[in-house]
Amino acid sequence: MDYEFSPEQEALRQAIFDTCAPFDDQYWMHKDIDGGFPHDFYQAIAKGGWLGIAMPEQYGGAGLGITEATIMMQAIAETGGAMSAASAVHMNIFGLNPVIVYGTEEQKQRALPPLIRGEQQACFGVTEPNTGLNTTQLTTRAERQGDRYIVSGRKVWISTAQVASHILLLARTTPLNQVKKPTQGLSLFYTRLDRNYVDVREIKKMGRTSVDSNELFIDGFPIPVEDRIGEEGRGFEYILHGMNPERILCAGEVIGIGFAALRRATAYAKERVVFNRPIGMNQGIQHPLAINWAELQAAQLMAYRAAQLYDHGKPCGSEANAAKYLGAEASIKACETAILTHGGFGYAKEYHVERYLREAMILRIAPVSPHLILCNIAEKVLGLPKSY
Repeated sequence: MDYEFSPEQEALRQAIFDTCAPFDDQYWMHKDIDGGFPHDFYQAIAKGGWLGIAMPEQYGGAGLGITEATIMMQAIAETGGAMSAASAVHMNIFGLNPVIVYGTEEQKQRALPPLIRGEQQACFGVTEPNTGLNTTQLTTRAERQGDRYIVSGRKVWISTAQVASHILLLARTTPLNQVKKPTQGLSLFYTRLDRNYVDVREIKKMGRTSVDSNELFIDGFPIPVEDRIGEEGRGFEYILHGMNPERILCAGEVIGIGFAALRRATAYAKERVVFNRPIGMNQGIQHPLAINWAELQAAQLMAYRAAQLYDHGKPCGSEANAAKYLGAEASIKACETAILTHGGFGYAKEYHVERYLREAMILRIAPVSPHLILCNIAEKVLGLPKSY
């Protein structure tokens, strides 16, 4: 395994930093306070062609791998945009993977080019209020009536639904009591988000103010049959195909936040003078920052190990889960250390590190909890009895 980025990958990383340069910490601090989707940032990423980094070239994408997409997402978060920047484009990087893999040629032609060009935005409609991570138990129902499905139900924690034009929606087409396995009977749709039938209500939250999170109330939403992805009843299988790359991208994003926090804390420790000496001379400051560096580096190695396995078509579920777990834990510690290094100023918005902590917390919780990751590794890697 090569532990160094190639010259092309280094150039990609620098290009992302250059694209993000106008959107500095001050920009994201104001977005955090005032809210509002960062449309100018989104269009800058689209203009650079980055929205299609991992999509096939024949649809306007760059045709690169999850490794390059992870480099990109880590760099975006590391510039100081944290999850506000990363989440603005995250769905467009991995979310339509089921369409790429299982969609028809007509569906790909219809869905991918406008998304890559930044003309459309998509949201991801899976999670429900009463099912959480137990996706097989979701209750949103899609009943076929001729050449369309009629969908009713609820979804929650749906990012960017306030601005999205389309939704990748998972719904049950066969009742749970009529299937042999709970994973059967779920179908996947990629369709226009028709707000005549979908009430989108924003959820106020502790961070990432500029990228909305929402609850969706769906009532009689008609979806054409031609918007169903793949076969009816196999939607859960299709969604699984995108979970590993999502975890890898999430790992890159949260690691990027950790490095941003470490960079700010280190700079402050060099400049802040107390008792006639910079606080960075004190081992009580040095050692926690050194630990942060070591833990972030270790998490980064696991993330790119998982990305390389995925890009080579090899199993990577445990590595992807471990990368997300290690990245989130290391990043939260780095953000906390950055706040403590700043002392009282760490609590002030103008120093940005409190925002980093609030946004890193998202990826400790989502898209899968640390507890369920550990349960999965215990079962799949260590061979211990399944506990859930």
